[in-house]
Amino acid sequence: MSQPASLYFHIPFCSKKCPYCHFYVLPNRAKDQALLREGLALEWTLQASLLQGHTIESIYFGGGTPTLFGAEAIGKVMERCRDLPWAADCEVTVEANPEESTVKLFAALKAVGVNRISLGVQSLDDRSLIVLERQHSAKKAKEAIEAVHQAGISNVSIDLMYDLPSQTEASWRYTLEQLPSLPIQHLSLYNLTIEPHTSFHKRRQALTFPTADESLRFLHLGLDALEKAGLERYEISAFAKPGFASRHNLGYWTFRPFLGFGPSAFSYWAGERFQNVCHLGRYVEALTEGHPPVDYREKLPYPANLKERLAVQLRLKQGVGLPANLPEETTAAIASLQEQGLVEQKKSLLRLTERGTLFYDTIASELI
Repeated sequence: MSQPASLYFHIPFCSKKCPYCHFYVLPNRAKDQALLREGLALEWTLQASLLQGHTIESIYFGGGTPTLFGAEAIGKVMERCRDLPWAADCEVTVEANPEESTVKLFAALKAVGVNRISLGVQSLDDRSLIVLERQHSAKKAKEAIEAVHQAGISNVSIDLMYDLPSQTEASWRYTLEQLPSLPIQHLSLYNLTIEPHTSFHKRRQALTFPTADESLRFLHLGLDALEKAGLERYEISAFAKPGFASRHNLGYWTFRPFLGFGPSAFSYWAGERFQNVCHLGRYVEALTEGHPPVDYREKLPYPANLKERLAVQLRLKQGVGLPANLPEETTAAIASLQEQGLVEQKKSLLRLTERGTLFYDTIASELI
């Protein structure tokens, strides 16, 4: 019987690296684009046999800025994917930035099989976009959303961020007030975290961030605004209109097997997590020699694998079913979290309480 699986392709090119970005990205150069095209073809040849007996549920092109790779190159990748059986409603997502967005681009992507676009909007206040050193304006972000629909793609997701340097409640409200008028079907909401090896991390002492109380206020304002805009929370950071929850991301949270292609791409296959080398040259060199370009592997034994699964699936609003073979320490941790009002259990289903969603990281560390 065919098993569901997903595919991820990491396209690392960016015209400019954002000061908060901690992903593996490269300047957009023609020679590197050619190298990546070569590497993706080689990696597909090496790995495709793993996918036999699987049906593709979702395909995701992330980055970086995958649209810089071009619709033709994305189409070549899609042609290889079509050698495998696809689910009838296979979700095919490409990430895009508003500044590169045009109706012509999205129409070309639709022509090769893309049916979902995820736009890195981040804010609809120009002042915040300047702080984030984004290359688009709020006006351009809204034009990009419209361009996706004009091209005939009806599934649009955007990212929004709060807890930004110097962000005020008025600025955040200004962004949120514009949501009901946008033709979006999905939204990912993130609070800015300062990651090591980023420009913001190097400058963190010179930046002013919202206080903990302000951050909580921003979150509640966001939750109220998204609900009013018809976007239902189905995961801690994900909101969607009915029928538009991200099938690809749901796969991550429910441990659907997936293969990642490209430098730095992660995979989860046969209970093992592994990551490709974070270097385009070494990635292609390994593949040219006939070796998987992997530099990190991990397969958790019981009960660590069970604990991780519980913690990750608990992110979902629907909760997670508790298996019969829970270790004693996990049962005790769940009881303690219930006493604190952070989780609730109904029969064998465990889920976060409303208060628990505010302390997910703490809860996850308790369970793991």
